Amino acid sequence: MIDLHWLLDPANIITALLAMNFASFAAFGIDKSLAENGARRISEAALLNLAFFGGIGGAYAGRALFRHKTRKQPFNRHLHTIAFLQLLTAVFAVVFFW
Repeated sequence: MIDLHWLLDPANIITALLAMNFASFAAFGIDKSLAENGARRISEAALLNLAFFGGIGGAYAGRALFRHKTRKQPFNRHLHTIAFLQLLTAVFAVVFFW
């Protein structure tokens, strides 16, 4: 049997979260640049997926710094929902595993 317990090592989790936040932040910056140049854009679904899979901090930082997707109401609602669900998950994890 293969032991995959090392994947849940705190250092690996932190590294993965940092990578997802960086990717999410970069995607918002790239999408803003593409929008300004009239080029083909990164889909909203891709941006939300990056946020959902651990890049919510990078998504909010990129959104604020690049002033991108700040007035798109359905997108903002989805982003806030993702943040809320992740907060609930974190609180549950702390309470359950503490």
